[in-house]
Amino acid sequence: MMRRFSLPIRSLPLATLLVLAACSHGPSHPETVSAAPASASPENVIAALDQGDEATARKLIKAIQKRTPGDPSARVLAESIDKDPVELLGPKYFSYTTQPGETMVGLAQRFLGNTLKFYQLARYNGIKVPATLAAGTVLHIPGTPPRPIAPKPAPRPESVTPIAKPAHPKPAPLPASAPVAAPTNPALARQLRGAGLTALNQGKIDRAVALLGRAAALDPGNPLIARDLTRAERIAQTVKTHH
Repeated sequence: MMRRFSLPIRSLPLATLLVLAACSHGPSHPETVSAAPASASPENVIAALDQGDEATARKLIKAIQKRTPGDPSARVLAESIDKDPVELLGPKYFSYTTQPGETMVGLAQRFLGNTLKFYQLARYNGIKVPATLAAGTVLHIPGTPPRPIAPKPAPRPESVTPIAKPAHPKPAPLPASAPVAAPTNPALARQLRGAGLTALNQGKIDRAVALLGRAAALDPGNPLIARDLTRAERIAQTVKTHH
């Protein structure tokens, strides 16, 4: 006779728990954590480099260059991996302390004028995984610091008595409950979504939820991001329940 052995749920590997989470919603529509293979596009190259995955980024860049020889985006991204960042960005720099919510992609757009150079900026600072950038990190930013805006000089008093202007009624204040539209950035949201899917495939569930949540905040009307976030949150809840 064959003896049956049962293992406690806590001893099951993470991959098995993820499969159980997908199957718990019905056999007719199974879900899997694995996403479709990334297409060869600059956005997916950025997502790979944001996780420090140079091998995947090289394959995607090679596919882009084969499809479109001389593609300028692929050239910049390839240089970001292969060339010396000091040679690309220059030896002169100033210090900058990162603030909450800032990313290497956003800082590259702000200070270098090109999001594609974010990996150059990361390597310039010895950061292998740009997605791990935390608030309070002191970075070296190539170039010179932006000049502060000088205050306007106060007007000189005039000896002539000014003519009194008729009083105008003040506009009614906006109601306190008036909603303020949150800033959106669909391009950055797509990059964060790619990074979130990569983290999900690597089993980094909490990081995937965080990245997809930021993507949803930057592009709240995107149904694909909302779907991916819901799936990641469901998997995270299943993992927590089994632990």
